[in-house]
Amino acid sequence: MKVNFIGVGAIGLPMARQISEGGHDVAGMDVVAATCDRARAEGIQTAGRVADLPPADVTVVMVATPQQLEKLVDDVLANATASTHWVIMSTVGPASARMQGERLRGTGAKVVDAPVTGGVARAKTGQLVIFAAGAAGDIAVVRPVLETMGEVHAAGASLGDGQAIKVVNQHLCSVHLAAAAEALSLAASLGLDPAHVLSMVEKGAAGSWMLSDRGPRMLRGTDVEVTSTVDIFVKDSGLVAQAAQDCAAKVPLLDVAHSRFSQASAAGLGKRDDSRVIETWR
Repeated sequence: MKVNFIGVGAIGLPMARQISEGGHDVAGMDVVAATCDRARAEGIQTAGRVADLPPADVTVVMVATPQQLEKLVDDVLANATASTHWVIMSTVGPASARMQGERLRGTGAKVVDAPVTGGVARAKTGQLVIFAAGAAGDIAVVRPVLETMGEVHAAGASLGDGQAIKVVNQHLCSVHLAAAAEALSLAASLGLDPAHVLSMVEKGAAGSWMLSDRGPRMLRGTDVEVTSTVDIFVKDSGLVAQAAQDCAAKVPLLDVAHSRFSQASAAGLGKRDDSRVIETWR
């Protein structure tokens, strides 16, 4: 298939690479020039504007925020840019996916809501978990593209169903990440070596994927390699809080985690790795 991939950033580029290695013809697009340069260096031709993308069978969207998705759809409508099938893989929340998906459907396109989990590490190996929602026939068409990036799970028949599951996923990720930071900070306060404690507890009942993945980076310092930023978790935990508010659900643990990510961002750590949330305990 001919595939356009919009948003070839930290997680988008390895996803686009997996699609290409899966035998599809991929073109990328990103508004950041340096990001486009990195994609070209890895053999994926890119454009800086939607209007410059070639015709495609499938367009994958991996922008960062609901605002960016809205701006993208504005550009698509203004430039009469059409693609047979669109796949919204960004974490933007149920309301945004429904609203922007319906706008894309107005062009005559089919739309699938398919957010992912697994982070950059699993994007690089094609082992993402994909929550695909939409009409069964539409998912069937884009499945060969999705399966190059990871394992596809049926999330529901309506736009927003995949995003709703991702909201639950990000609730857990946010709370687990904040809990890991708090626990390792506690270990240090108790006079223990946090690295030794991490190695002792991560394989037991207290372990979590977030503890094992982020824990070592929490202990390396502010300048650790960035795989996902603090600001991404400010955004994602905020989406969870908004979705909970919309359905009158109480999420006190999530509220604490969101507060910690917001504190880290306010302290100038927004563009640092999300593991730096641990610095709010210092």
